[in-house]
Amino acid sequence: MYIHDRLDPNERFRERRRQARRRKRARRAVLICLLIALGAGLGLGATKVGGRGGPAAATKDSIRPHKRAPAKFRALPKEVRGIHLTMGLASLPGKLDDYLALTAYGLNTIELDVKDENGYVGFVSALLPALARRDSAVRPYYNVHEAVQKIHARGAYLIGRIVVYEDPTLTASRPDLAILRTDGSIWRNNAGLGWSNPYDKRVWAYNVSIAAAAARAGFDEIQFDYVRFPSDGDLSQIVYPSRRREPKGMTIAHFLAYAVKRLHPLGVRVSADVFGLSAHHDLGIGQVPTRIAHYLDAIYPMVYPSHYTPGEYNVSDPNAYPGRIVADSLYDFRRAVRGTHAKLIPWLQDFSLGRTYTLTEVGDQIAAARRQHAAGFMLWNPEGIYTQEALSAG
Repeated sequence: MYIHDRLDPNERFRERRRQARRRKRARRAVLICLLIALGAGLGLGATKVGGRGGPAAATKDSIRPHKRAPAKFRALPKEVRGIHLTMGLASLPGKLDDYLALTAYGLNTIELDVKDENGYVGFVSALLPALARRDSAVRPYYNVHEAVQKIHARGAYLIGRIVVYEDPTLTASRPDLAILRTDGSIWRNNAGLGWSNPYDKRVWAYNVSIAAAAARAGFDEIQFDYVRFPSDGDLSQIVYPSRRREPKGMTIAHFLAYAVKRLHPLGVRVSADVFGLSAHHDLGIGQVPTRIAHYLDAIYPMVYPSHYTPGEYNVSDPNAYPGRIVADSLYDFRRAVRGTHAKLIPWLQDFSLGRTYTLTEVGDQIAAARRQHAAGFMLWNPEGIYTQEALSAG
């Protein structure tokens, strides 16, 4: 029997249960919100405590992109066989075609200057930093899109060379970015060229922005040269604004790590040129192969035998034993990069200095590089004249 024909006693119990469930859900929602807020607070605290330099360390560049697809790099040649091409030579009509004709002899890689020792950028692009366009660094030596297309059409791998810290154009325009003398003027090396300050992160951003423009234009790899502290000139007069209390080698490694972080997502490999003895001696210029190999895709030691002083590697005349000098140098570099993914690709001497170099001497260097399991070789001649038969050796 019902007290009221529309009111079932069990309905009251069901209503009480519904209200209880609503109160329980409300309490659970409040608890979840508290846990989320607590988690966010802990995360913020971790950033403040663990970040370098406190909250200011959480800059845009330090944030890892969310779920970024892995960069796709152009395939490296099985054995790199390359040459260097200056922007001046690239500006001559038909000159690039002449070099590309060497692909018939085995050439598969060209390094083309993007930014050279004068601080000039070899092509015009709206993607280049505004500072480079304002201080007349940008020069129309070559049409970058035509050059990239032409080189890739021949199946060649394209490296863009960027001279980093030797930069008379930037330092003349912006003395605040330069290495200074004790009297406050711009410091210059023996050739009268100004150098930008390796400690200044504005200099880092400037050079890497130029590299990014080259990457977007189609270069396959960015190779940093003069990525070091000065080695000649009156070093006793040098003043580094904003100098940090860290080894020079750490400063150079930090720059390269920064460059890799910005450039890898653009689909380009990142490498650096180093002195041939940097794996054998501390040269005091910040080139420490064991440190930078952890960041780079490749290291290019400049192992020109004519540049070694008598007695190095117990050889009285290094220029007379090119194969031995290259082999001994690369043995040191192999040990330096062991345990990293960095490839070893030496710059070899294809010019005469103090002794005539022919195909025999160039071939000896190539054979030595292969014995040391290098990933290939690059030939350098300051006049741009290369021994074509050396490219097909082996």
